[in-house]
Amino acid sequence: MSTEESRLGLVQLTERTYGYLQKDEGLGWSNAGLIAGKREALLVDTLFDVPLTQKMLDAIASRVGKPIRRVVNTHHNGDHCWGNQLVADAEIIAHRMFREEMMKMTPEVSQAVMSAPPDTPAVALLQKALSPFDFSGIELTPPTLCFDKHLTLYIDDREVELIHVGPAHTSTDVIVFFPDERVLYAGDIIFRLCTPIGWEGTFHHWTLALDRIVELGPEMIVPGHGPLCGPEGATEMREYLQYVYKEARVCFEREMSEKDAARRIDLGPYAEWTEPERIVFNVARAYREFRGEPHDKPVDFFEMANAMAEMRGAHKAREMQ
Repeated sequence: MSTEESRLGLVQLTERTYGYLQKDEGLGWSNAGLIAGKREALLVDTLFDVPLTQKMLDAIASRVGKPIRRVVNTHHNGDHCWGNQLVADAEIIAHRMFREEMMKMTPEVSQAVMSAPPDTPAVALLQKALSPFDFSGIELTPPTLCFDKHLTLYIDDREVELIHVGPAHTSTDVIVFFPDERVLYAGDIIFRLCTPIGWEGTFHHWTLALDRIVELGPEMIVPGHGPLCGPEGATEMREYLQYVYKEARVCFEREMSEKDAARRIDLGPYAEWTEPERIVFNVARAYREFRGEPHDKPVDFFEMANAMAEMRGAHKAREMQ
């Protein structure tokens, strides 16, 4: 078993903190976390479907044995909250915009994609990515407690800081910091060694969010996707975003199309990150910013997924030559 594989599932980080880590195999394979007190525990995120979330909860019950009284959702993407129904008896906490945003992308949409004819590159790509998950029986379960900028919770007499850092990856991004043990749960502010996708937000706000993480001084970070890291995970993400933004600006000023720009940019070391073709989404975000468009302007997901599929196919063809 590799070192990475030995650090999957429920991993104890410090005396009171845990990460629940899934191998990064693309869309939907997210991480979660737990802070345990003497009599109760706080869960950070649920997973993409009910069976995966139940597996996580079983591991927590077996190894930690503390009832989950509170849950924090770091943002509204389904892979961080579609298992909420299994912890509906707990107080579920998230940013104020979470309830509204959660309803915009439902499990029914994913189910429809899975049953659609695979007659476009986008649908074929998504069906392959979503095939490991079971979206049946999911009941969207929104938060019962919402906040705006900052909320302090307590596990026993120890502070847990919830900080809204969006709009960055999404409009509802929240990081969870446990100062006593210097552990931070970053949600999708950090994709560790895997290419990020940005939804509602800007490069500038995402960079500020990463700077905030570094300023807090965590010793260990549970990223939204990928393996555990320290502050270097935030630094690497910031460098990726700054690089793509700079390269996209050159392409924009040369009046290149978004697709051509995504193909033209040399990813260098970032080409080794999983799903490098997600640069399509990141270039599109940069171009929206260059045009002065709103940070939450809706995107044509299927158009960009088509471009992603084309880039992935071209890359595989080059590898076979």
